[in-house]
Amino acid sequence: MEKRALFSGKVLPYALLLPQLAITLIFFYWPASQAVWQSFLMEDAFGLSSEFVGFENYRFLFKQPEYYKAMVTTVVFSSSVAVLSLACALLLATQADKSLRGGHAYKTLLIWPYAVAPAIAGVLWMFMFHPSLGTLARPIRALGLDWNPMLNGKHAMILLVLSATWKQISYNFLFFLAGLQAIPKSVIEAAAIDGSGPVRRFWTIIFPLLSPTTFFLIVVTIVYVFFETFGIIDAITGGGPAGQTTTLVYKVYADGRLGGDLGGSAAQSVILMVIVIALTAIQFRYVERKVQY
Repeated sequence: MEKRALFSGKVLPYALLLPQLAITLIFFYWPASQAVWQSFLMEDAFGLSSEFVGFENYRFLFKQPEYYKAMVTTVVFSSSVAVLSLACALLLATQADKSLRGGHAYKTLLIWPYAVAPAIAGVLWMFMFHPSLGTLARPIRALGLDWNPMLNGKHAMILLVLSATWKQISYNFLFFLAGLQAIPKSVIEAAAIDGSGPVRRFWTIIFPLLSPTTFFLIVVTIVYVFFETFGIIDAITGGGPAGQTTTLVYKVYADGRLGGDLGGSAAQSVILMVIVIALTAIQFRYVERKVQY
């Protein structure tokens, strides 16, 4: 039978919940409510005076071609990072799950990049691929490619995708490896005895059993790309060149902090929050149907 926690009084359960509830209210619901209210205001650059303008910030925002360009950039960037980080992490996890000499060392090295802050990861990749100083940029230019992420938007986007993918692979790898180790070996051995090859065993047995882990990582990776890649973008390109790597989250910062448009920036943050909530709801509504628990 399932064990249930028993408390001696009615106060203790609420006391245990209070710290988490306080953190959620102070650091999520209160700032979110302030952003929603601020999106209906027209403020000066210093936030000293404000005027209620209703939905004017939203109407002005949807008239900007730059905002739709940032949406397209976000779709390309997020889809590329999500696919590459999940695919590479799954490949590495399947290889690390095998009996290898020094396997623990490999696993530890693959997890290390997760401890690197996004801004530091951006600086590292910029140093490696800087057009004139980068140690990896020189071989690329020696091959005849005019590599310059500081002036070429496509090169800048490739560098951002690679750095953001590298940063997220470790997290995805850790969960994929845990999911692989939780699969009963007897099931895989029985399929091998029946004559199933390694590829068929993976797609018919292993991958379906990994579907709960894969679904969880899809949701987490989408949130990561939309919010936590700000430091990488700011460190590598700063949204350039010519705004070709400006995503929705970076545009919130650029318009609010650099441009002084606090009301418009708040409206963008509200729209971004709605987009992420909608994407998460869609994933739980449709993608979760294919998950096998």
